[in-house]
Amino acid sequence: MTAIDEIKSRIDIVELVSETVKLRRAGKNYTGFCPFHPNSRTPAFVVFPDSGTWRCFGQCNEGGDVFRFVMKKEGWDFPQTLQYLAQKAGVELEPQTPERQAEDEEHARLRGLLEEAVLFYHHHLQTPAGGEALAYLKKRGLTPDTIDLFGLGYAPNAWDSALSYFTKKGYTPAELLQAGIVTERTADHAESRGGVYDRFRNRIMFPIRDPMGHMAGFGARILNPDDMPKFLNSPQTVLFDKGRMLYGLDLARKALRAQDQAVIVEGYLDVILLHQAGFSNTVSPMGTALTEDQFRLLKRFTRKMVIALDADAAGEKATLRGLDVARQAMDHTDEAVFDARGLLRHEARLQADLRVTTLPPGMDPDEVVLRNPEEWKHILEAAQPVVIHVMDTLAKAHDLNDPKAKSTVAAEVLPLIEDVPNPVERDAYRQRLARLLRVDESALAVAQRRPPRITRRGPLKPGERPAPVIRPAINPARHGLELEAHILRLLLRQPEALNPLDRSLLENQLSRLGAQDFEATDHQLLARRVQDALEQDELDPHQFILRDLPDALADLSQRLLAPMPLGEPTSDQLQEDLFKTVLMLRQVRISESIGQLHYLQEELQEQGDLSRGPYHEMMLQYAQTLARLNRALAGPVRTE
Repeated sequence: MTAIDEIKSRIDIVELVSETVKLRRAGKNYTGFCPFHPNSRTPAFVVFPDSGTWRCFGQCNEGGDVFRFVMKKEGWDFPQTLQYLAQKAGVELEPQTPERQAEDEEHARLRGLLEEAVLFYHHHLQTPAGGEALAYLKKRGLTPDTIDLFGLGYAPNAWDSALSYFTKKGYTPAELLQAGIVTERTADHAESRGGVYDRFRNRIMFPIRDPMGHMAGFGARILNPDDMPKFLNSPQTVLFDKGRMLYGLDLARKALRAQDQAVIVEGYLDVILLHQAGFSNTVSPMGTALTEDQFRLLKRFTRKMVIALDADAAGEKATLRGLDVARQAMDHTDEAVFDARGLLRHEARLQADLRVTTLPPGMDPDEVVLRNPEEWKHILEAAQPVVIHVMDTLAKAHDLNDPKAKSTVAAEVLPLIEDVPNPVERDAYRQRLARLLRVDESALAVAQRRPPRITRRGPLKPGERPAPVIRPAINPARHGLELEAHILRLLLRQPEALNPLDRSLLENQLSRLGAQDFEATDHQLLARRVQDALEQDELDPHQFILRDLPDALADLSQRLLAPMPLGEPTSDQLQEDLFKTVLMLRQVRISESIGQLHYLQEELQEQGDLSRGPYHEMMLQYAQTLARLNRALAGPVRTE
């Protein structure tokens, strides 16, 4: 992840823009008056939390991401904006110095070591010494293909097996320590030889990869029930941070987007067997309490998340002490926390849909899916919002014929309801709680001492009461960032392809490619650099583009210039791919804009403005452009 990506993941664009613009929620987006032409009488400025972007549909007709907003607002250049937002987000910027380059090479070597460790442990799983481990995995229901897919292995029952193997291959003990393969000897391990010894011994090995599939560390499960701890992970290293990783995410990425849902379970084998059964949208926090960093990781792929808890975790046998801690983990030495208030805060901050489902008593997800995959599907379909889950859990634990028990349940649930940011959901939850307790809803209002939450931004006028308005939801914005990146991937390979691209666009009555086609500021800057490279004649275009790039853009350009998975295209293939990708990007953006303009027009009509309004002409222009895009995509592509 580049520094720019890290900054975007940490900064909430709604909060940032709200420092300047008074925003009002409109469906899943936010609207307000554009700060860049203050005389506007129409709230045509829209912030899209899903894509982390903004756009003005009024006079300036501009848009972009958090970087573009700050640059336009403050009049700063990109380096100034990068420094400001990095400080605001708590991201440390490191220049591409020789030291940093050496560090990057060191990290690459450690990743290579970990990849070799995967092969080392996987090989030992197939040996007679690994027979017990292999038999255990097969007994749990894993197929050979699944074992290979997840790279499962076995750590030999020796103090120096890995140490001896990798030092003979040229790795130093210090590198093995950095990778977490060995650990330092202490007085408690006098039987070990040398200064370090194997960290993992007589354990089933689970490779843990980052979201991009790069090796980061290992999880390890005991075979001997007398060994401790039952699960042992790699230590914190430069590559492995357990609180910021999710097991299985590298293999779940495609399914998360396709199904628009993430299922969060506890154990490694739960993830593996659910993937094996076709439920590839499953990940695990590896036995620890879910962190906000992990939620933010998932948010890049989907905002719909289901947390699968066993029956004990759901509260049938656990004690709900203030709903802060509900249980000990089923299978792990670390404590896995079910914090209802915490989940609601995550849901509000991330604008996610978090649900909770419970398993049959005494069963884990892997056991359920092995017994009947359809049963697991039904369990997920029955997942409930966090508040409803807590209501039902408490209802089962109390005698609701007892007035004092009703009061206890109400006192536990009402604060949760007040933490829900959406007023319509809060009303629905109060009504459900009243029915559950068989009391009048007005009694709950009296019981709730806190004043009702007001979600409107800004103070109310004297005597004015907040009146929530129910509006139709807007479909989530479709992201064009991958299309933007692919356009740049092609142009960085062949900058000269921009000229025939522009000619093809003009022939189809479409505008030339420009920085305005890109929403991400780093993409805009690289696109401008390509254009500038073709307008000068002192340097080769490739040299000009890469010369004196800021570190953040240099990282991006290196990533885009990495070998393409399906091989490098020919010149004709590249030009055809470039033309079609630009057309698809514009289709995505115009479709989003038309939908938002319809919504803004409806808002005006709700406010009593029955005229065609200021957006009609813009919608007509967008519709005409969309028709030209569709015709261009359907026609032949001319290459030069």
